[in-house]
Amino acid sequence: MYQALSKRYESMRYVRCGSSGLKLPAVSLGLWHNFGDTAIYENMKQLLFTAFDNGITHFDLANNYGPEPGSAERNLGRIMREELASYRDELIISTKAGYDMWEGPYGNWGSRKYLIASLDQSLMRMGLSYVDIFYHHRMDPETPLEETMGALAQVVADGKALYVGLSNYDGKTLEKAADILRELHCPFIINQNRYSVFDRTIEHNGLKETASRLQKGIIAFSPLAQGMLTDRYLHGIPKDSRIKTDGRFLKETSLTKERLIQIQNLNQLAAERGQSLAEMALSWVLRDGIVTSVLIGASRPSQIIDNIGALRNTKFTEEELEKIDDFSIASA
Repeated sequence: MYQALSKRYESMRYVRCGSSGLKLPAVSLGLWHNFGDTAIYENMKQLLFTAFDNGITHFDLANNYGPEPGSAERNLGRIMREELASYRDELIISTKAGYDMWEGPYGNWGSRKYLIASLDQSLMRMGLSYVDIFYHHRMDPETPLEETMGALAQVVADGKALYVGLSNYDGKTLEKAADILRELHCPFIINQNRYSVFDRTIEHNGLKETASRLQKGIIAFSPLAQGMLTDRYLHGIPKDSRIKTDGRFLKETSLTKERLIQIQNLNQLAAERGQSLAEMALSWVLRDGIVTSVLIGASRPSQIIDNIGALRNTKFTEEELEKIDDFSIASA
């Protein structure tokens, strides 16, 4: 039976999520990849153990994480039952619903029927009585926002979630949703959005500014741009890379000659700062205190340790920030 390290809380930084009472680790672990049924179960355990032993208390999932959909939640549930049950009150478990999960008209988007049914299924797969955070995973252009937000409020009222969040929303819709949730006295505390040196959408669609103004947290997924902001592709595309073995998320066409030059330039700047490229990329996301936590993925425990190293230096000079802009915003 796993026993957590006694010093697990000594090196991690914990950040208040917006104006709520909940603190999240500055680095959180996502189970988007490497926790489905095609992954090795023993490795899944070691990833979670390494994360928790180093103060990462937040594990993030969604109903459709796999492959197959639902398998990441099911595998986490098994590990919780067999190894982590005694630490449940030290952990933040989040899940989401919004993308395709089952066939028919009730298996995606943002209806009350889908969201409540999906969370019920997620809780069964994980063997939990509640999740700490339940997200609506994407904006729904057809379902009234009042209905979707009402469903989030309902799962909190029913004791199935402690807090709620929104994922992949823009600033305008976030503000409308926040108004509804405030009226419903629902503890909406966090937004989950893609954010990295290479993807600054939340700076342009108002999400980052709006979340800051409303005192809501932000957790950034894909902060390493699916591995592009690591040393993985400094010299081209390795044969065993995810691009070659699983092209669902990062396409080979994304790594243009121009993009590779950008990666090399950023890597040189990171070296000058005494960091790896991945450490600098994570530090950049956390640089101004608006982002509560970065959501990392990992295939090996050593990657988790390396990524936590980003917390040693999250301060940048104006010159460094200008260089990062020059290296990354140019057309690729």
